[in-house]
Amino acid sequence: MKIKLRRLAAGVILAAASVAAQAADQYLFAYFTENGQDGLHFARSTDGYKWDKVAGGRSFLTPAVGNSKLMRDPCIVRGPDGTFHMVWTSGWNESNIGYASSKDLVNWSPQQQVPVMAHEAGSLNAWAPEIVYDDQRGEFVIFWASTIPGRFPATDGSSEDKYNHRMYATTTRDFKTYTPTRLFYDPGFSVIDATFVKFQGKNHLLVKDETRNPPKKHLQVADAPDLQGPFGKLGAPITPPKLWVEGPTALQIGEDVVLYYDAYITKHYGAMRSRDLVHWEDVSDKMQFPDEGTKKRMRHGTVIAVPEDVAAGLER
Repeated sequence: MKIKLRRLAAGVILAAASVAAQAADQYLFAYFTENGQDGLHFARSTDGYKWDKVAGGRSFLTPAVGNSKLMRDPCIVRGPDGTFHMVWTSGWNESNIGYASSKDLVNWSPQQQVPVMAHEAGSLNAWAPEIVYDDQRGEFVIFWASTIPGRFPATDGSSEDKYNHRMYATTTRDFKTYTPTRLFYDPGFSVIDATFVKFQGKNHLLVKDETRNPPKKHLQVADAPDLQGPFGKLGAPITPPKLWVEGPTALQIGEDVVLYYDAYITKHYGAMRSRDLVHWEDVSDKMQFPDEGTKKRMRHGTVIAVPEDVAAGLER
């Protein structure tokens, strides 16, 4: 009898876990359109393949900080207390990034202008900031791409115009005080659009090689045993040859990692799929994204898993 009861209890626990997992299997894609002037948009999916724009494609937050008042490259992470934290590119040639928080992704805190590169008088930009929670240290890590002219002379001239990017970072616990900006990642080439993906319990770093001369513009993966580095050796390029891409964002869906990217030259979103982060399959033809082929198409964003009630709340 005890054995049967134990088996029954185990079955109930497994069933409850399965229901909980299904309840959380809602995916949101935070993105911008055009130049980012009208702010934050969401797409929603239950399987990570078919995406529908949320609330008719309306903006959920209009940019209010930065000289240019833009909201490009939105990146959202959920903190341990359930609060969502978002950072974004607030202008093309500014030393600041934008920040705001929300409990439900509908009602947002006052926006902050965070002067992450203000200490570098010659810095050209602060592009595509990402945010991740480091549970080992109990703090948030914010990282982005910047060019400081003359800082890495060996690769000067390798990107467009005068750009020669490296990844920089700061950390915070309260979004009131921030640690001094530091060099976060230098792979030996001009690099932008770094992001993390957790797969089978381990973190990995995705980056874009921004080399223009000769053209590369592809994505690569490195092991990330520590979210604050150092990182492992980069693997071979994983995106289709000769296809210029940017804005990677990825998550584990079932047994797969699904990686989304903005194919900005051909103006469409694409996707790759892998079960080992070494061998990748192009699954772009299996994807459905809203407003493809129009000026309102999705641009460089972030995909996250959220509870069903959070996703449903955006439609109200």
